[in-house]
Amino acid sequence: MSPAPRMARVRPAAESSGSRHEVLEGLRAERKTLSPKFFYDERGAELFERICELPEYYLTVAEVEILRSHAGDLARLAGPNCALIEYGSGAGLKVRILLDALEQPASYTPVDISAKQLAQVAASIGREYPDVVVRPVCADYTRRLELPPLPRHSVRRVAFFPGSTIGNFHPVQGVSFLRQVRHTVGPGGALILGVDRRKDVDALHSAYNDGEGVTAAFNLNLLTRLNREHRADFDLRRFRHVAFYDETAGRIEMHLESLADQVVTVAGEPVRFAPGETIWTESSYKYDHEALEALVTSAGFRLERLLTDSGERFWVAYLI
Repeated sequence: MSPAPRMARVRPAAESSGSRHEVLEGLRAERKTLSPKFFYDERGAELFERICELPEYYLTVAEVEILRSHAGDLARLAGPNCALIEYGSGAGLKVRILLDALEQPASYTPVDISAKQLAQVAASIGREYPDVVVRPVCADYTRRLELPPLPRHSVRRVAFFPGSTIGNFHPVQGVSFLRQVRHTVGPGGALILGVDRRKDVDALHSAYNDGEGVTAAFNLNLLTRLNREHRADFDLRRFRHVAFYDETAGRIEMHLESLADQVVTVAGEPVRFAPGETIWTESSYKYDHEALEALVTSAGFRLERLLTDSGERFWVAYLI
């Protein structure tokens, strides 16, 4: 019988008081905004996995193609006995491609804000890869965090940040986050980074406005979560999902638009919405080579290898 995976103690993702303060601060701002991290309650995580399977959502297909085509190259760059750290592990599909290719990986540390999904992924990876030490961390990875002790025999720390989630950060925030990753992996460490490329506007629009309405449900579920966790009284029928590409900024923006003049109570506080006013819930920046180079070098990384799919829609970058 394979030994049970050595699991680190799963810690709370965030204190509720801090979350309440962040929500109210965002809704009181002149331009209302909420962090995309609030998408990922249990229902939100399920809806996002459905989004990844949609025909319009090219990002997952393109990234998986790259990983499958170049897993051997990435494994050679990472070297044997590496400690793999994944930010935003989700359902764990992509990391399995890496784990299959890596030479005797010493450990796998998934970091995710969705506790239930994290526990499921950690348990399944532990069963499938019994020689890999699995130590999950339930946390908001956008904040500074401490990892559990990693095996002493690990040679290199390799971070994995797939899905073009780096695009959810405004560039200045992205640099700050990548600097934290740089500190975590150390001078000899590396980062495997998924990056969505600039492309045809119609393709981008379709990816965030799917015909089945799954992305709209994902966006609106954020309000359901606020109703449940922050004593809010959002009427979802009075908001709609809006997503568009801002070509000047190079980003997709997702919003929840108020359909009426209304006052919503959140954590006991009134929040007024004018008709057409929105809550900005997500940005997804798309990169060209020059912008990507500027981002990673500002954070202390060097672009060692840049891999793309057959349709040249997406990049997987190996940074040292």
